[in-house]
Amino acid sequence: MLSSLSKLTPAQLEAVRALEKEIGKTLLSYSGYDVVADDLAAHELEKVRELEKTLGTALVAVRET
Repeated sequence: MLSSLSKLTPAQLEAVRALEKEIGKTLLSYSGYDVVADDLAAHELEKVRELEKTLGTALVAVRET
């Protein structure tokens, strides 16, 4: 399983913002995805790491189901 920030509708986002204002806290919404990490060859891994460095984020290779 992999988790990432949720893609919320405008209405859902507004509900989160309203609750944040009410409780005075910042909230993050995460969703889970049933995926399996895939293996990478050394040259593929190097390309992924280069792009991660450029983007400043983490990338995960997953298998198609």
